[in-house]
Amino acid sequence: MFPQITIFGQVIGLYITMMLFGVLAFGIYAVVTAIKRKYDFIDMVMFFFILSIGVIIGSHLLYALTNYKNTVSVLENIKQMNIINALVKIFNGRAFYGGLIGVLVIGFLVVKKDNNYMKYFDLIAAGIPLFLFFAKIGCFLAGCCYGIQSKIGFRYSDSQLTETDGITRFPVQLLESFFCISLFLYLNYLLINNKFKNKLLYLFLLIYSAGRFFIEYLRGDMSRESWFSLSVSQIISILIILFVLIRFLIFNKKNNNIKEILL
Repeated sequence: MFPQITIFGQVIGLYITMMLFGVLAFGIYAVVTAIKRKYDFIDMVMFFFILSIGVIIGSHLLYALTNYKNTVSVLENIKQMNIINALVKIFNGRAFYGGLIGVLVIGFLVVKKDNNYMKYFDLIAAGIPLFLFFAKIGCFLAGCCYGIQSKIGFRYSDSQLTETDGITRFPVQLLESFFCISLFLYLNYLLINNKFKNKLLYLFLLIYSAGRFFIEYLRGDMSRESWFSLSVSQIISILIILFVLIRFLIFNKKNNNIKEILL
């Protein structure tokens, strides 16, 4: 739609710009919330820094796995390439679910040693959909993650992906953006009112995964890898939902007021 703008002769990509806005919004929200809740600021920043490693590794690794045909092709011809160029071709992309899984793996390893860090997961659970609200607007402007062909929608003429140009497509990115900001408001309400304490992350995973599963059907870039007529994101969504439901059953055995704190 509007993949880039030119300011003082400099071309600025709006996808990256919106991603940065998302990071900034998340950061401001985290700082303000930490001050209000009297969290140890340095402790929180260090925890977030550790988690950022998981985001970087996980997002690029899942991208390489889901685009395994490209990965296999590069590995088959790796002798003819510079090792750096080969790695760039394999990992030159990011997958949100990969970054999320990276956060969970590293975060739970830290929490296992010190359960006090679990409170920061509540803040992260509310902050992630705030970040995604901006990121998905960036996707809309760039033309990536585009929607199905539809009579209602927008027609791209200068997209990053040429296959979207000239076709009216449903604005699935804006739908997910609206879904994410609604989820942020709900989770922030729970956080402010101390509901679902230390378990807000599980609630985020459950709601986002369920929403993402159905939103995937409105995406038009179905040339992505899929199994059993489901996209990789849908399969991951199902696995996450099962994981959360199992965790909820465990919590419910220990504490019978799970239903009460959802209200």
